[in-house]
Amino acid sequence: MQVLVGLVLVLVSAGFARGDTVVTTRNIRANVVITAQDLKLVPSDLPGGFQFIEDVVGQEARVVLYSGRPVMVNDIGPPALVERNQIVTLAYVSGPLTILAEGRSLGRAGVGDHVRILNLSSRTTVTGSVLADGTVSVSHTRN
Repeated sequence: MQVLVGLVLVLVSAGFARGDTVVTTRNIRANVVITAQDLKLVPSDLPGGFQFIEDVVGQEARVVLYSGRPVMVNDIGPPALVERNQIVTLAYVSGPLTILAEGRSLGRAGVGDHVRILNLSSRTTVTGSVLADGTVSVSHTRN
């Protein structure tokens, strides 16, 4: 038992029990898609940070990421499909009924994000969720 405790203490003191944290290799501006060349792993165990480069590659920076600093979960997200002022299709689906309209996006958003849209026909503002094809769903589901 004492041998096992001693081995654990040696491993911890040697740094083998530590994890890795993903950090940036250069400054990355907000709204830029992150590539593998922008990242590296450093020995650290930071809560709220990423441990695998694959989890970060292809994501979009939500804030400026500074060189050598860890990439935190709230700093990145899916790339935007809808840009501000972009004309998008609004879709309302309820059973067999489908209503399509054009709208102007009032913000940027990625798949699954909510965004406000100005309906160009009625001039009202609605909120919807961005679908994978760039359409904004304004359907209401009831439980």
